[in-house]
Amino acid sequence: MNARDLSGLDDNRYGLLRNAKRIWAVGAIHGELAILKKVHKQLIAKFRRGDKLVYLGNYFGDSQKNKETYDEILNTRRAIMSLPEVFMPEDFVYLRGAREEMFFKLLQIHFAPNPVEVMEWLLQHGMGSSIAAYGENDKTARAIVRQGTMALTKWTNNIRRQIQSCPGHIELTNCLKRACLTDDGNLLFVHACIDPSRPLTMQKDQFWWDSGRFDKIDEKFSEFIKVIRGYDHANNGVILDRKFTCTIDGGCGRGGNLHVICFTPDGEKHDEIIG
Repeated sequence: MNARDLSGLDDNRYGLLRNAKRIWAVGAIHGELAILKKVHKQLIAKFRRGDKLVYLGNYFGDSQKNKETYDEILNTRRAIMSLPEVFMPEDFVYLRGAREEMFFKLLQIHFAPNPVEVMEWLLQHGMGSSIAAYGENDKTARAIVRQGTMALTKWTNNIRRQIQSCPGHIELTNCLKRACLTDDGNLLFVHACIDPSRPLTMQKDQFWWDSGRFDKIDEKFSEFIKVIRGYDHANNGVILDRKFTCTIDGGCGRGGNLHVICFTPDGEKHDEIIG
């Protein structure tokens, strides 16, 4: 798929920002609620007609405030849509991050051929804090996964019910996109990485798992001026000076800051909020 040809774009999987004057991109949050609230307060004050907002994944982290982080994201959307300027639901895009992808896999674990091994891997990679947001814990997860498919299905269905009991959470979870692009084909927003050898619609897991090659991209990907990501597994900080890529992960949730960068339609930094 060429970046200038959007005819084959699946809008269930990809976000499309139309007629953007400025695009605010939020890096990985990792459940840092207090920092997110501080950033959102400044963002709401700066938001203007024609602005778009993209969250780049990893909303949850090793935090006790994960559920409240989702609430804060939803409340901020409502606050912006109540501004005098007119904003539409499509002005907001939420990408699926590695954390969200793992959580989705956990909810499907009863289909796995080796659920015990999968559960252990997921818990070792931070899913304990994610299920804790909805009333479960590591100990129960490790026990239930050994009790068979029926018990495991009942357990995952209970987590789904807990998600549904939180206003807006299931809707937000269901609308997460793989990637997001501007309608002029200039900018592509992803969670962690891309494989330059594959077209956009063939990326799949490459979006979520950082291969370590993102900073080595030295030419346009599919005619995009820039590819902008929100999570760097290596935690190397915000990098905005590369010709074809940008990283806006300031290490929030890992001892660093939350960065929100405002981009012009040609990929230049216009403004920045640091929490």
